[in-house]
Amino acid sequence: MLRSLLRAALTSTVLVVLYYRLPLTGALEASTVALLLAGLALFAGVITWQVRAILRSRYPGLRAIEALAAAIPLFLLVFAAAYVKLADAQPQAFSEPLSRTDALYFTITVFSTVGFGDITPVATPARVIAMVQMLGDLVVVGLVLRVMLGAVKEGRERRAADSGGPAESSHREDAGQASATYRANQDGPGP
Repeated sequence: MLRSLLRAALTSTVLVVLYYRLPLTGALEASTVALLLAGLALFAGVITWQVRAILRSRYPGLRAIEALAAAIPLFLLVFAAAYVKLADAQPQAFSEPLSRTDALYFTITVFSTVGFGDITPVATPARVIAMVQMLGDLVVVGLVLRVMLGAVKEGRERRAADSGGPAESSHREDAGQASATYRANQDGPGP
């Protein structure tokens, strides 16, 4: 477990270091859109690879933690990089100039739906990227977490089938079964 947590922390740290070290300045051309699309394609590839790793893992829950530690920071840093690139090429694109830290801050406030309003997209390209991020945020929070949890469940079931024992159930499934048993006992025999 400690090794998984260390790997997760290392992955996040490497991604943040890359974000601060990669050259993101220069003229705005199709490169901002290309950067965003390439980053999102990389994100999709990482998710696919991580789901497969979870399915093969002996400890799918720990593997899912590692997967989320890679996927979510990568997703956020892709948008932060796009905001940095756009703000560098069009300083009027946001309500104030953006440093890399400012862009990361803005990305996280959009992701968390806090939206303090201190930094706002003013130009149309900045608003479009922010809208794409908002829609992507819903996908990440909903679909990606669901896929990861489904992979954990399937990995547990596969591991149980390989060992010949019953599949481990989640606490929620245990509670649902206990609740159904309780209701059946309270309702008495059926009609």
